[in-house]
Amino acid sequence: SRELFVLTYGALVAQLCKDYEKDEDVNTCLDRMGYGIGVRLIEDFLARSAVKKCRSYSETADTIAQVAFKMYLGVTPSVSCSSAAGNEFSLILDKNPLVDFVEELPAERASLCYCNLLCGVIRGALEMVHLAAEVTFLQDKLKGDAVTEIGIVFLKNTEDKKHKRN
Repeated sequence: SRELFVLTYGALVAQLCKDYEKDEDVNTCLDRMGYGIGVRLIEDFLARSAVKKCRSYSETADTIAQVAFKMYLGVTPSVSCSSAAGNEFSLILDKNPLVDFVEELPAERASLCYCNLLCGVIRGALEMVHLAAEVTFLQDKLKGDAVTEIGIVFLKNTEDKKHKRN
């Protein structure tokens, strides 16, 4: 459940910080864990949400924000497109439930990307529907930014063209 996940997430990150000296290693571990979750979560998402196949990157970004984030975290980020090519989007969270019990990062953990798990989840889920993407935190309230912003850059559609559904 969402509540259990939010309550235990801080303990998970704290344990990773004990296990790894470098923030980069913690960030990588969180991304890998998130990727594994995203790969498995996409089936649940598709079954429970009954969304149709997205026809554009813009529609995909909107579905992630308006359906997936709402379904699993209870928040709806706003979406903005940040490229003329239409393949770069930002998800802007005014409220991030994963940091409800965190006031600030310790000074010695300044390069920690506390919620990097979310990037991995999004990347893993997108990959399972044949969309390669780079997903990174662009801004983080825990680091003093005004908002939390996740950037998604769609790289290419990995589905073989001859196997595409109409």
